[in-house]
Amino acid sequence: MELLSKEVQNNELISKNLQEIIDELQKIQSKITEVKAPTEEGVKHQETLLKQIDDGRGRPLFYPYVGSGVGRGPYVELEDGSIKLDLINGIGVNILGHSHPRLAEAMMKAGMSDLVMQGNLQPNNEYNDMLQNLKKLYVGTNFSHAWISTCGTMANENALKMCRQKKSPASKILGFEAAFAGRSTLMAEVTDNKAYKQGLPDYDDVLRIPFYDHTNENSTQVTLDALEQHIQKHKDEIAVLVFEPIQGEGGFNVAPKEFFIPIFEMCKANNIAIWADEVQTFCRTGEFFACKKIGIIEYIDVMTIAKSLQAAATLYSSEFNPQPGLIAGTFAGATCSLAAGNAVLKELSEGGYMGEGGKIDWIHQNLKSKLEAKMQSSLKDRLTEVSGMGLMMALTCFDGSKERMMEILKSLYKNGIIAFGCGRGPFKVRFLIPAVMEEKDIDHAVDIIEKTLLEF
Repeated sequence: MELLSKEVQNNELISKNLQEIIDELQKIQSKITEVKAPTEEGVKHQETLLKQIDDGRGRPLFYPYVGSGVGRGPYVELEDGSIKLDLINGIGVNILGHSHPRLAEAMMKAGMSDLVMQGNLQPNNEYNDMLQNLKKLYVGTNFSHAWISTCGTMANENALKMCRQKKSPASKILGFEAAFAGRSTLMAEVTDNKAYKQGLPDYDDVLRIPFYDHTNENSTQVTLDALEQHIQKHKDEIAVLVFEPIQGEGGFNVAPKEFFIPIFEMCKANNIAIWADEVQTFCRTGEFFACKKIGIIEYIDVMTIAKSLQAAATLYSSEFNPQPGLIAGTFAGATCSLAAGNAVLKELSEGGYMGEGGKIDWIHQNLKSKLEAKMQSSLKDRLTEVSGMGLMMALTCFDGSKERMMEILKSLYKNGIIAFGCGRGPFKVRFLIPAVMEEKDIDHAVDIIEKTLLEF
């Protein structure tokens, strides 16, 4: 069967022009090699743009950042003429960094599509491609299906709906202390941070249990005791336990499988669903799923992923397949986003990033060892801990106070690194590192971190 779409895909002139555009883009990108200070003229130009953005938003941006639209890997050009080393990736979205040629090609091809946005009523092939690519990743798990949505919060909303419908009339949620789940009204309730829900009502739907504390050898038992108390009081009311395999906003807190497994077994014994929120961890730990990296994926009924996917999805077993009408939504995602997400999965699958000794593991070990060496020498008493897993890394500096963390973030930015904060005491400097870092980029980052902390 001959479709006009095949004529577009196989058109030699279109293919030739696309390749020429990508080649020209890479020539321009190659001029970006390291961090660069802004120009005086550029600062004035960007200040005008920032004022417009501030007025439009009603409040200023966290950083004086307006991207020019050009970058190369971990580096990004700003409108002030500066080059920054981007180690936060739009809070974890841009796992392949800036201006990756594979993504550029995918998005340009998608730009010729008949649709800007694809929906759950009328999808195109990019939608199905994502379903099939995800299916390859979750083979051998409990998952049978995936539902695509636009962002992590929507994926989480869908997950909670599925769990509540399956366990109805039970509706309460077990959640960990210091958890983060998203920015909708309900996900703000699941999130354990009062600053993110000022003025919002409290629905008393979430029952808190402590997350793993590596400083307490009885941490697992403390959590189990709290869980058992909630079950005894609310046994028939609890629908689901939601958890982040690595807590993000909470401080890049990591727990071993020996912590999770007895908690999961207690939940299973009491007919409580288990939902893993991998919105931030997806693709970033050296395995596509952090739950697989930790060794707990066989316990999971529902999982949510987003960020690195350039879209979002809820993965679920056939047992949790919802009744028609419960989850839908006009938008499944932009055609360019879906195409870019498929390109990300293809690159990470084929490019040697995953598994022990893969690029992600190498980046983590390389950066961590170099920072820990500094911690024992020039940065002694200034850098006190390097934590995290894979491309998710955090630094505890000085006394771990929020005030000092904020000062360090601003100084890092001035010196050329974009980072962000996390934690609740200690407060930490957070990195979501692009998977395209090379040795010289890591050395450049370590030098800037050292310079910054020595300024205090």
